[in-house]
Amino acid sequence: MIKSKKALLLLLGVTAVISFAFAFRIFPSKTNSVHNHPQGSEITCDPEAPVCVMKTIFGLEEGPLTRPTMVLPDEARASIQSGLSWLAKAQSPDGGWGAGTHYRQEVRDPHAVQTDPATTAFVTLSLLRTGNTLAEGVYSDALKKGTLYLLKAVESWSENQPRLTTLDGTQPQQKLGQNIDAILTVQYFTNFLKIHARHPMHDRVKAALDKCVKRIEKEQDADGGWKGGGWAPVLQSALADNALEAAKEAGITVDSAVLERSKNYQKGNFDTATKSAITGKAAGVMLYSFSSTSRASAKEARKAKDIVDKAKKEGRVQADAKMDEVTLQKAGVAPAEAKKLSTAYMINESTKTSAMSEDVMAGFGSNGGEEFISYLMTGESVIMQGGNEWKQWYTTMMKKLLAIQKADGSWEGHHCITSPVFCTAACLLILSINNDMKIEIPGKG
Repeated sequence: MIKSKKALLLLLGVTAVISFAFAFRIFPSKTNSVHNHPQGSEITCDPEAPVCVMKTIFGLEEGPLTRPTMVLPDEARASIQSGLSWLAKAQSPDGGWGAGTHYRQEVRDPHAVQTDPATTAFVTLSLLRTGNTLAEGVYSDALKKGTLYLLKAVESWSENQPRLTTLDGTQPQQKLGQNIDAILTVQYFTNFLKIHARHPMHDRVKAALDKCVKRIEKEQDADGGWKGGGWAPVLQSALADNALEAAKEAGITVDSAVLERSKNYQKGNFDTATKSAITGKAAGVMLYSFSSTSRASAKEARKAKDIVDKAKKEGRVQADAKMDEVTLQKAGVAPAEAKKLSTAYMINESTKTSAMSEDVMAGFGSNGGEEFISYLMTGESVIMQGGNEWKQWYTTMMKKLLAIQKADGSWEGHHCITSPVFCTAACLLILSINNDMKIEIPGKG
């Protein structure tokens, strides 16, 4: 029994605070899997654990992102559920997933191929983004087994073994480069650390992440790209750039000179004078060049935009000032940095728009794993810039992907990376891309 008016008011106050916190997801939710949202509800990620796969959006120094709102269509949620169910059944007893070899692309049975780190990392990324953790989610157990598979691979990686796996000629390696196993493993481990900051495996994962980063850095070419680039070297280089940047933001020591060379390499795949892609390192495919360059320049472009927007609000530059080197200097940016940021902004705006045009989105002419990765990088670049422009991109991509999803819930490629496991993971990452958005609590920031 409540014995006083004062005690009653105190109880009501505490109840109100807790209700507000859960209403706006200040506390971690135990129902963040896509499977646990009522029909027609808006799917978001836990504010304590947002996931951006190809490059974390938490590295943006200039304030929080504005969260675009969008109710994920019912058909998209159903598609995600179907794809996740198929992937869970495709997991091998050793905890990994495999894409198969480049030389036997006709083998589509996921249990008829050897498991490999690149494909396993890509699948675990998709499980993480769709609301699964080691503690929660329908596919929590599958995620745990995949994590242990990757840890074992990294921890047994000897100095005299050049790659993360002794497997050779896998579909991801042949098309995305010889270092793709370590690169995608870094992508997964960095996101694991954000979600599982206090998990017993945290230190073990961080040590494995540090080991992968150091090995990746050693594989950089003098021009800023990465050795053994595969069919379209620009794709491996873009993924390596994103992986190292994300690792740095996760607290891992990354060589700044390596990152600087990497950025310059990506910018070199776009002609700023003609505003056109240079496709020599993209297998002649504009989509690969546009998407990778847009993705690699996204963080610097967002930083430039935030600096100028802030300067306009404070009256330090005119409200109608253009985004360029001069405006950035007026906003207080040093000349060399202003040049770098303005160039990144111009490249990102041009490539982002071009990557969404119909002729560029056609890619190689049919869908392969490279197309799906390119779509993913484009989408994440659009999201990182804020606003609602991404909705148009998402609607286009959703219709495209749902139209080619197989009845069993999987997707497959028709050239190069044909693996249904790899392609299904990529498509799930695209369809759940709005889980990358950082949630702002009303009244905060």
